[in-house]
Amino acid sequence: MQKHTGLPQAFADLGVEVRFLKAIGKMNFVDPSDIQLQMIPRGLEGRDILGQAQTGTGKTAAFGLPILQQIDPAGRLQALCLAPTRELAVQVTGELKRIAEFANLRIVAVYGGQKVATQLHLLGHKPHFVVGTPGRVMDFMRRGVLQIARVRFVVLDEVDRMLDIGFRDDIREILSQATGEHQTIFVSATIDDEIKRLAQRFAHNPVDIDVSQDRLTVADVDQSYVTVDAWDKFRLLKLLLKQEDPPVAIVFCNTKAGARKLAKRLHGAGVNAKEIHGDLVQQKREHVMDRFRKHQIKVLVATDLAARGIDVNSISHIINYDIPPDSEVYVHRIGRTARMGAEGVAITLVTSEQGKELTNIEKLINLEIVERTIDGFKPSTPREELQEAQAPPPLSRFETPVFSNGEAAPAKLPRRTLGSRFRPARGRRRL
Repeated sequence: MQKHTGLPQAFADLGVEVRFLKAIGKMNFVDPSDIQLQMIPRGLEGRDILGQAQTGTGKTAAFGLPILQQIDPAGRLQALCLAPTRELAVQVTGELKRIAEFANLRIVAVYGGQKVATQLHLLGHKPHFVVGTPGRVMDFMRRGVLQIARVRFVVLDEVDRMLDIGFRDDIREILSQATGEHQTIFVSATIDDEIKRLAQRFAHNPVDIDVSQDRLTVADVDQSYVTVDAWDKFRLLKLLLKQEDPPVAIVFCNTKAGARKLAKRLHGAGVNAKEIHGDLVQQKREHVMDRFRKHQIKVLVATDLAARGIDVNSISHIINYDIPPDSEVYVHRIGRTARMGAEGVAITLVTSEQGKELTNIEKLINLEIVERTIDGFKPSTPREELQEAQAPPPLSRFETPVFSNGEAAPAKLPRRTLGSRFRPARGRRRL
């Protein structure tokens, strides 16, 4: 076996070429994850694959590396990847572009929420690999600008999520249009009978790769909960963020209104926080996510649907501001930390009425979540919290006059207005 000095040899041993070794070495890949270890060689053999692995295990590189390596740079569209959400489509596209940095391949994303003309322009550059949501892919197929009959590779990423969202008919229609000989890869965190039937119909004798090991949680996640009254949750969160000082964290809320309100309160309290939820326009969502990946945003306040596709390896903390009503949602939330062997922290705020939800989570993950206390936190009464929340904000510099000696002026002084500054001076009265 040829040795590649300074490049990730473990990936070279799987058959990855130097042009891709350079890229993944630059991405700090050293040892392949379990899904990469098994999927890359089978992908390079041309086998159809039904792969199951938990979130954060490197599935994009697992299917991306063998496909990108087999694409002919001189050809046209050769690979299509379907993703359930806009965020995941953008995330997968970015990852594939980094992997293909030294390979001269064109990869584009198509999804709803962005101008059709912009994406038509990208498709006009004859990409080799298209990543898209089923709805937008179907739209472009009907327009005749995206022809997939002769693609050599078809990937369905997070199949379980696509079925949950309701893309069954679109998926079947798209797969039926790929009539030429091609390799089909399904990847998902969970595999149920419906996904197996889909693979039976559209894949040829797929090899079954399951590295989930029936684990519902990441072993390296330090999980705990804090008992707190509902009116005290914001004070506790502020103290928690101050003490933990996470480099990058996601705070989960159950509703869009809750995420919007919490992000606004955190920002007002001096926390570098932004919200992401379904009501944000796509351009703003992309801008927020781009800043979050670059660590320009420290705390991301998110709903579960909007957080789908967030794949940032450096997330250190997951804080459940609202405990999810569905236990499996908890698993998906905490799976966004402790990526690729790193350690992570998951803290859940639980009120006294939510003991049942906490117990259901513990039953699902077969693990007791430990309770923790926050140093310096003293519970308040609802009246105290209400008074604090309703306290008027400090006056601006226009509303608090200060004398030159530094002493505050009497509160009775009239407020200055902008109108007098721009009122034209009266002309001298003529006698």
